[in-house]
Amino acid sequence: MDNVEVPDYFICPISLQIMKDPVTAATGITYDRESIEHWLLMRHNTICPVTKQPLPRDSGLTPNHNLLRLIQSWRRSTGNSPGAAAQMDKRKTQETSLNQSHIDKLIRGIGNPDSQLKSLQKLEALAIENEPRRKQLVEFGVHNAALHFIMQCHRGKNTNASGLPEALHVLYLIRNSSNGLKLSQMEDVIGEIIEAFSWVLGCDGETLNKTHAIFAMKMVVRKAKSAQLRMLKPEFFQKLVDYVKQRGNKQGINAALQVMLDSSPWGRNRIMLVEAGAPFELIELELKSPEKKTTELILGILFHLCSCADGRAQFLSHAAGVAMVSRRILKVSPAADDRAMLILSLISKFSGTNGVLLEMLRVGAAAKLCLVIQSNRESHLKDKAREILRTHSNAWKASPECLNLPTLTSDDVC
Repeated sequence: MDNVEVPDYFICPISLQIMKDPVTAATGITYDRESIEHWLLMRHNTICPVTKQPLPRDSGLTPNHNLLRLIQSWRRSTGNSPGAAAQMDKRKTQETSLNQSHIDKLIRGIGNPDSQLKSLQKLEALAIENEPRRKQLVEFGVHNAALHFIMQCHRGKNTNASGLPEALHVLYLIRNSSNGLKLSQMEDVIGEIIEAFSWVLGCDGETLNKTHAIFAMKMVVRKAKSAQLRMLKPEFFQKLVDYVKQRGNKQGINAALQVMLDSSPWGRNRIMLVEAGAPFELIELELKSPEKKTTELILGILFHLCSCADGRAQFLSHAAGVAMVSRRILKVSPAADDRAMLILSLISKFSGTNGVLLEMLRVGAAAKLCLVIQSNRESHLKDKAREILRTHSNAWKASPECLNLPTLTSDDVC
């Protein structure tokens, strides 16, 4: 039984595994349900993975009961023998191995207007299949070819370029393969690459294209050098803020926020983010879509933006800014606590007018500082809370609002 043969028609063309729930598409090809549903979900244009023919959007997947019975009968007769498992592993290794000359031909095809769409569609189909394929595509330099193509589209301002959605999708799919894309050969044009993705964000078209561009942009920004990030333009930040304002795909928004966070340590970039309206929009986003990861990113960006006067002014111009930050303390995560405390410290230290201090008292920020001191949080957070309370305790105690703050005692501020 160790040499048992696995019938080819038991194998899903996508996963290369024995099918558990075989279903037949409108093109007549049978797949494992989980694999074909994942394929269709990931694609923006539904095509059959094997025949490359379009699948009508209203076409369903028909259960293949006869094939399922055959597979179940075969499993019982073989007892899922080690020989069958070994054969499957060997088959998967063979099937996932790509020929470099074939990939090189597809890459060359991207440069030919007559074949660029077909070449990109084939590369996209390979990238969708599985992680081993994606790793091989990275090793063969497919990401560089896709980036060059997108830059060419940007240079020609060709928003309707044939193959642009496919190139963006390829980069999205292989962005995390082989421990990240290797851009050592493209360091000189990273600035132009970022501009090209920014251009995609500003184009009219499918939101999915913009989301794929955001993820690719995140990858490139994380690999960019400080000097390159200091050269970012106002349009770049405006389009990031506009994307966040659309309240689209949650993962895409988090990717956009990560790009903001990675580029905000530099003063010039902070000013451009503030001019793009980032502080106000970030507060709005947090109020409408609170989620741990999103909250941590937003508070991290707001900390950087509140390090400049204009950033603090815009933060305070939002009626819910101080309240939102205060209420996140002790509610989300230690990372959120740290960033929120730093924001309150900057606000109280550099913008602590009577009006701002009364607002902090009214919305419960001062009370929350007292709770931090009494909590089991890290000592540096307690020290920061004591510092803020010590600095402004006289102003708060002199206010009638302080009657609602019984925890503000001399022990807290000494």
